[in-house]
Amino acid sequence: MPLARAVLPSFYQDSVKLMRLAREIGEKPGVSEVAALMGTPANHEIMLQAGLAEESEVDAGPNDLVLAVEADTQELAYEAIEEARAFLTQARAEGDGGASDFSPSSLAGALAGAPESNLAMISVPGAYAAKEAMDALRSGLHVFLFSDNVSVDDEVALKREAIERDLLLMGPDCGTAYIAGAGLGFANAVKPGRVGCIAASGTGLQAVAAQLDALGEGISHGIGVGGRDLSAEVGGLMTLHALDFLSGDPETELVALISKPPDAEVLPGIEEALENFAKPHVVCFLGAENPGWAETLEDAGHAVAALLKGESSEPENFFAQTGLKEKIASVRPEGVAGSGGVLGLFSGGTLAHESRLILEGLLGDVSWNEDADRHRILDLGDDRYTVGRPHPMIDPESRAEIIAQSVADDGVGVVLFDLMLGRVSARDPAGPLARAIREARGKGRSPVFVASVVGTADDPQDMDEQVRILEDAGVVVLPSNAQATRFAAALVKPELLEGGGS
Repeated sequence: MPLARAVLPSFYQDSVKLMRLAREIGEKPGVSEVAALMGTPANHEIMLQAGLAEESEVDAGPNDLVLAVEADTQELAYEAIEEARAFLTQARAEGDGGASDFSPSSLAGALAGAPESNLAMISVPGAYAAKEAMDALRSGLHVFLFSDNVSVDDEVALKREAIERDLLLMGPDCGTAYIAGAGLGFANAVKPGRVGCIAASGTGLQAVAAQLDALGEGISHGIGVGGRDLSAEVGGLMTLHALDFLSGDPETELVALISKPPDAEVLPGIEEALENFAKPHVVCFLGAENPGWAETLEDAGHAVAALLKGESSEPENFFAQTGLKEKIASVRPEGVAGSGGVLGLFSGGTLAHESRLILEGLLGDVSWNEDADRHRILDLGDDRYTVGRPHPMIDPESRAEIIAQSVADDGVGVVLFDLMLGRVSARDPAGPLARAIREARGKGRSPVFVASVVGTADDPQDMDEQVRILEDAGVVVLPSNAQATRFAAALVKPELLEGGGS
């Protein structure tokens, strides 16, 4: 297929802007693949694997922007490249001469122009992120480190530096945070409030923050510590520091701690810190066995809201709901029960992990990012699924393609997915999925589609409209990921409704 490629020398752009650009260009008729990446060795390898470059073309440096487009014709490919180039050049010019002439080229320049700043957002290739983050910390700035591919050794060094200076190092690979109520990265529009959250990085924090917003509560700070913080190598450094930070924050009345379970050698230190923590707190370590901790993200949100009201909160038995058996029967096609499996297509790791835990407790073995078992969960935000593609929260087309393929797989009885709204997410994430589902239904055999939507009334996508689009396409939309997962399990194992489930 025809391919066009261009290099823009010394034209650094952050990864979020490039992912959105790739989505925009990828929507052009006749365009099949788009890459907009900085010329790092890792990105060169990604382009080679995606077939968007040849070995002889790997000539761009880390500060050079590489554009590559595969299209139906050579002319279309060149046109798309020129459109991308024009978009980026115009955006830079408008940024330089628009509302503000302030366009620094370095951290020192930024601080000189805005000396009141106290936080740096860093989104550069991982090989360079540690140095930039360290410079920011040594300049007295909190750091939101969006970059991934930062080594564990660098992460530990950065977090120790931050702790020594009484600063926050959020990340690496931190997708979402809220500081003083303001969202960073993939954040939903939530009310500022009195709840402080500590979470790994992304979708788990979004889910709880959005639920609290719906329950009338708001976020003081949402601190993403990075997915490796509770590992033995990192030792929970930033989680413990974040607890200290929130303990002294006058705007925070209650703290919610959300993550996968800490490694065994890290857990005792976290438990000791929580025992000595003066403020009320709710813990949700997904998969941890502790009767005092919330088992799901939804349970955590309700526990927080109840605790703030001085009330108790007991999780409801989902399978004992009035009318659930009839609803299951109304959407289950003949042949799903007892034969078809559950295919989970998720845009983030925390919700995918939660669904896997719930399904394994109800249905047995569930594979992770593999095709081996009857039931399987795919985290489509993982690097292996984003080679040459934007993240699925920015571009839903990758999931739409897998949905289309699921129709031909007799082993798939239920397709389970999340829909993440927010200021950086796609403008209409439900639209491409709904179109793919309608096309799937038009081909005869179709699995049941079950979803949950994470968002708020103030998100730019209009949450009610996104839910309507999915429901009009025949998707069963549940209020939370946990409920959607249990509904999916009951579709393939109806006896859960007889036994009361959990």
